[in-house]
Amino acid sequence: MPVSLLWAVDVYGRVYSLSTAGQQWEQCRDAQMEFKRVTAAQQCCWGIACDSNIYVNVHASDLPVRYQEETYENQRWNPVDGFSERLLPSDRWQWSDITGLQHQPLDNYRLPSSSWEWEGDWYADENYEGEPTEKGGWTYAIDFPATYTKDKKWNSCVRRRRWLRYRRYKAMDTWAKIPPQQTPLPDPFSDISCGGWEISEEPRGRLSLWAVSLQGKVWFREGICHHNPEGSLWEEVPVPGEVVQISCGPADLIWAVLWEGQLIVREGIVRDCPKGTSWAEVDSPSPDVGAAHVAVGINVVWALTKDNKVWFRRGVNSHNPCGSGWINMVGEMIMINVGLNDQVFAISSEDRAVYFRQGVTSSELSGKTWKAISVPRDGDRSHSSASTNSLQSAGCFFSGEVRAQSAVSDVELDTEKGSTDEASCLITSTSPESFVDGPTDHSDRPTETPKPRIPKVTSDSFISELVSDREPGKTSRESGSAVPAVLEEENISEEEVKAPCAGVNIFPSQSGGPPDLQWSNVDLIEAKGQQTGAVLDTADTCSLSSVATYTLAMEDLYGADEHPLWAWVSGGGCSVDSHSQLNWFTCSSNTSLVQSVQSMSLSVTPAQTAAWRKQIFEQLSERTKREMDNFRHYEQAIEQSVWVKKGTMQWWRDWKPHKWIDVQFALEQFSGPEGNKDGILFIYYNFYEEKKYLHAFVNEITILVPVLNDSKHTFAIYTPERTKQRWPIRLAAATEQDMHDWLALLSLSCCDSREIQGPPSKQAIWSITCKGDIFVSEPSPGLEAMPYPTPCDQMFWRQVGGHLRVVECNSVGIVWGIGYDHTAWVYTGGYGGGFSQGMASSTDNIYTQVDIKSVYIYENQRWNPVTGYTNRGLPTDRYMWSDASGLHECTKTNMKPPSPQWTWVSDWAVDYSVSGGTDREGWQYAADFPASYHGYKTMKDFVRRRRWARKCKLTTTGPWQEIPPIALSDVTILPCAAQSSMDVVPLWAISNKGDVLCRLGVTSLTPAGSSWLHVGTDQPFKSISIGATSQVWAIARDGSAFYRGSVSSQSPAGDCWYHIPSPSKQKLKQVSVGRTSVYTVDENSNLWYRQGVTPSYPQGSSWEHISNNVRKVSVGPLDQVWIIADKVQGSHSLSCGTVCHRIGVQPMEPKGQLYDYGIGGGWDHITVRGNSMEPPRVRLPSLTDPSAPAPRSPLPIRNTEVTGSTHVPAEGSHITLGKLLLM
Repeated sequence: MPVSLLWAVDVYGRVYSLSTAGQQWEQCRDAQMEFKRVTAAQQCCWGIACDSNIYVNVHASDLPVRYQEETYENQRWNPVDGFSERLLPSDRWQWSDITGLQHQPLDNYRLPSSSWEWEGDWYADENYEGEPTEKGGWTYAIDFPATYTKDKKWNSCVRRRRWLRYRRYKAMDTWAKIPPQQTPLPDPFSDISCGGWEISEEPRGRLSLWAVSLQGKVWFREGICHHNPEGSLWEEVPVPGEVVQISCGPADLIWAVLWEGQLIVREGIVRDCPKGTSWAEVDSPSPDVGAAHVAVGINVVWALTKDNKVWFRRGVNSHNPCGSGWINMVGEMIMINVGLNDQVFAISSEDRAVYFRQGVTSSELSGKTWKAISVPRDGDRSHSSASTNSLQSAGCFFSGEVRAQSAVSDVELDTEKGSTDEASCLITSTSPESFVDGPTDHSDRPTETPKPRIPKVTSDSFISELVSDREPGKTSRESGSAVPAVLEEENISEEEVKAPCAGVNIFPSQSGGPPDLQWSNVDLIEAKGQQTGAVLDTADTCSLSSVATYTLAMEDLYGADEHPLWAWVSGGGCSVDSHSQLNWFTCSSNTSLVQSVQSMSLSVTPAQTAAWRKQIFEQLSERTKREMDNFRHYEQAIEQSVWVKKGTMQWWRDWKPHKWIDVQFALEQFSGPEGNKDGILFIYYNFYEEKKYLHAFVNEITILVPVLNDSKHTFAIYTPERTKQRWPIRLAAATEQDMHDWLALLSLSCCDSREIQGPPSKQAIWSITCKGDIFVSEPSPGLEAMPYPTPCDQMFWRQVGGHLRVVECNSVGIVWGIGYDHTAWVYTGGYGGGFSQGMASSTDNIYTQVDIKSVYIYENQRWNPVTGYTNRGLPTDRYMWSDASGLHECTKTNMKPPSPQWTWVSDWAVDYSVSGGTDREGWQYAADFPASYHGYKTMKDFVRRRRWARKCKLTTTGPWQEIPPIALSDVTILPCAAQSSMDVVPLWAISNKGDVLCRLGVTSLTPAGSSWLHVGTDQPFKSISIGATSQVWAIARDGSAFYRGSVSSQSPAGDCWYHIPSPSKQKLKQVSVGRTSVYTVDENSNLWYRQGVTPSYPQGSSWEHISNNVRKVSVGPLDQVWIIADKVQGSHSLSCGTVCHRIGVQPMEPKGQLYDYGIGGGWDHITVRGNSMEPPRVRLPSLTDPSAPAPRSPLPIRNTEVTGSTHVPAEGSHITLGKLLLM
């Protein structure tokens, strides 16, 4: 679980944060003033200070907040001056934006606020679409506007160049005031709420900030995103009445409370309109008492009425934001807030403590019970720990009878309202000097103790009153009343509490100072061996009672042992769920007290413990030997056992017509005399009323693959022979649970037959299917042997829990992955998870993993002269609602998630992030279907399309932990040698925004690393790879290649980028670097090898084409080459997504000779960068020695190629999986 923060404000306006991994409230020391309210997100926290201004606290990140300012310098040629600043009157400005419509001179740019700083001066961009331009960065065209080129031609009459300058947000981890607008707001703000970061297809870092003014108006902050955390301006949103409080959820829920007590709900919130369109009114939960506070999450709404009652709104979701009805919940609160994962936090009206709602899950959104967060503040630790340590150092407790010499009254027991199981014993906080031996007369002092005053309101006026009346150095002791410490005890009767406290007098001092308690007849009795769970938490409080003394600090506004009084809490940035292990409900001082009691009650030396262990072990060994000798003549009971499991399934039969038929499925597993296990699969079916069967040996199964199918729960079984044919055994179970049970059982049987146990080795080969499933294979020593390597179709693959899009590894066991939602994950060392949970899975290092992906459909239209663009196409046109190819009809209603494991989490929305750009409505235009689309309309465009997207979510388990907070698109790890002694392993990555990052502190013990180092680039990147000698290659989004110079352990980020020309007329998309080899794949699926790469010239000299129809390439630490190939010939059709091994790769022939085909299709990614296992050396026989036997390969190597430049696949030599989709 990533560490996140819970924010809170006490009644004195001080801001605190509580970490999900911490045990105390940390005060924000940088706050120069008091705050009224705060609202938090994961990347920042907003607040309203007592000066009524808005402040933002942006959390420090490894990725800096940078913004690129750009402007264009335009020039025109004339016969006298050449290119000059003299433009025609009809031309654009000399300094303008890219369109030429806005005047943008360099001196017009100003920093938005004092929180920003310039990184450098303006400079001319000398790259154009990834290609270097001539010196100066000029690009040329015939006229404004036109198509620009980097080369100057004879008819180039105009030119322009782009100037860049970066500014950086510097106010990290501090409260920065939001800059005022050009026109000041009419009245200050009284409430604030942020959210909206999970609106469908919302860019990462985009936030919605809502505020309420003192006049009851609602305002929306425009333009808040990652590169502009302050936003741009406030815009008023009309409301049907005066609003007093507003709440914004992470998605599209926004509720507000009106002055009269009614509630209003914002409707029409989508990506294009985050402010919404209209308000809908909802009645108060109680008809007699109006609403006072509301809090919303993703699918929940909680409300408080003016009598502090708690209400839960049922039936709330994105389709029905108003819900269906109210449910009264237990508890009385004055403030409530909903955090991430719909977790609920509240402040009690009785003790003003922060409470957490336990038991909130996706199936039970209302939770089960309230539990107080009982952790100290950072200012309290010194007082409480000092008192506790003084008790521990004494080695005993104060116990027995405590009496005063004068007549006194019994201590009052202040029992909380509505509580039947709690009692509080009030003991006045005293200084150590108050313990004296002589008697003192206190008959003239009052015997009644004033109770602590707990405010019951949360208005800003009350907070302002408290703050304004406070003076430096003024404490509770100066106010004339002593604040008692409340020691809580659960499940103890009133008599048990009174007993140890009998005779204790509590006298307030006449002078306003601390009372002078007199003690006599205090016996020091050694502590007994009973264990205590809290200061008074014991079964027998009469025999063991503890009295702790505390001193109030001058700067502390509370008693040292009294919890603070909270006014506001915000959990918008606190990521907890029902499985989170929180340390918020235990007190560290109590724990140390328990440990001291235990250590005093049982003093055992290590020597005694060792002697006892040795004696017990000897006795057990002698007993085992004596009992086993009596049964040695018996035969082993498991010597030849047979175990059979049967079931009913459906089988996709091998012959035409292919269809699903009902079969009986049986797994027969047996154990040999030496304990080795094996088994056979049987599939019994009827063929023309004749019973037949199909069988496969378990030790011949190479992989078990869950298969994507909308209507059936199917999986595929591969063997070496069926891998060659690309035609597996396809089976369908009745339910999803049956499929998972069979997969877990078969996977366990296959691992047992091959004697594979535990987690993958450091040398393992990792791969990912198009469906996102993760598989690993243990490489054999002969996998890279020459001339007879182990065939690929004999490799055994087993599944690892989790769901990823990309995975990378190296030979020291460091494995990173990236999900479909760009979340980074690190391998924890476990195994199993997913459907293997509980059977062949480790019990630890397995965590919950959530992945989100988008499903796309296309809306197509054709233009006609009468009605313009309409959904009535020609008879030969594609479907008006289709997939990207146009061959399959896909509508909003009939489109389903990729598999039953996925669930929709958003509605359909227009996708504007389409390659080629779109217009304001998301349309792309072209001359006809299919053609090259562009984002603007021309006279020749007769068709158009736009893409719709909908998000779906998958929740699974696996040995992966999330690495927040930066979203990644690619990652690479240095491929180490087998015996590498490298301490810190270089790891590079690319964020989903295209930034290049270098991870620091990555070791085999801490694979997650410590922090990110940003590496500057002039343009966004999309692929990166680091070789065995720290050579870093990268691909930009425009398809150009770059090499990073001077990367070393002393300079992990290198010094500069060198541009590498791409192959002619090709745009590259992926790169992989090994020990000396560099391979790339372009957007047309061509595989290229970089020639001339040497240590003295690491950039190489030229590109050589190797083969086509390549989707991905992975180069290992031995320069071994593996690819994911498309269009591999099979027995039925071409197979897409096949794992292939380039054989014949050796130092004198790094490009290899031909391909050996492995598992597929349906694979999308593979990495062999962890396999540094050197192949065994094969001694070839001498040609002059007739007695030497001829070498023979254990299995023939298939001399085929992925439609390469020199080899052609043998006809019919390989068969594919047909239309088996593993998406």
